[in-house]
Amino acid sequence: MHRSTSRAIALGARIRNARESRKLSQRKLARQLGVSDSLLSRSETGSRFLARDEVELILNALEVAGPERDGILDLAADTSGSPLHVIDVPQERIQLACLIDIEAMAAEIVNWSPQLVPGLLQVPGYTRSIMERARKPRNEIDARVALRMGRRAVLTRDDPVRYTAVIGEGVLSQRFGDPEVMLEQLSHLLRMGAEPHVDLRVMPSATDWHPGHDGQFSLLIDDAAVSYVHFENNVSCLFVQEEDVVARYRGWVPRLLETALSREESASLITRHLDGLEGAHGGSVEEVEQER
Repeated sequence: MHRSTSRAIALGARIRNARESRKLSQRKLARQLGVSDSLLSRSETGSRFLARDEVELILNALEVAGPERDGILDLAADTSGSPLHVIDVPQERIQLACLIDIEAMAAEIVNWSPQLVPGLLQVPGYTRSIMERARKPRNEIDARVALRMGRRAVLTRDDPVRYTAVIGEGVLSQRFGDPEVMLEQLSHLLRMGAEPHVDLRVMPSATDWHPGHDGQFSLLIDDAAVSYVHFENNVSCLFVQEEDVVARYRGWVPRLLETALSREESASLITRHLDGLEGAHGGSVEEVEQER
């Protein structure tokens, strides 16, 4: 049986969300079930795949019924632990919980993001602007922004993930929200790109074909366990863990980096965009932050 498959992580996230929505601590639920805290913890993080009868016991203890119960049991139906390939809009919270858990466990993350600043490098104003323009429910935007900002902890914790981000050159010319938003975002890119564990590159618009032309992707790499390729758009996401697919995308990363600008060239280009924006706006990012 696979450990830490996307299906196991999604199942654990669904159970954790059900428990937390009922204001029940992990310790208290473990006592009700007659199991150890560590066993329940490993089940909720997906490092242990639960059998259907175990899931039913948990759902009974939490008094989960109706569509919520059916959805959780559907995940538990495949006891082989095969990967969960698609999570669509009705399950968006579970998709996010699954992604957060996998990011936290990864030793290395690679993002190829031709259209937007990757989520792990976004500032709050940039994230909020995207969500407002995508017409996300207004009563959910604050929570969504906070959740995305929380994901950035993998880059700032004591043992940060090794992170490579390649962004399209056009991302630097975007004007999401007020000018202050892009001032703050470009400045943040420069700061993070200077971190030793972060390799931030810009892909020039004028290039020959390279693997990134096939579209956006993320690699979530854990050499000691399961690695994933993650694809995402506005309506669905896809986790793929087949070793040959992961290996193919890992093999593409050096080719992307060869085509992209170097770290130093990327920083210089970001700086030029930042300087131009500051000149047009009439103030530096420090002054903008003071005005706030």
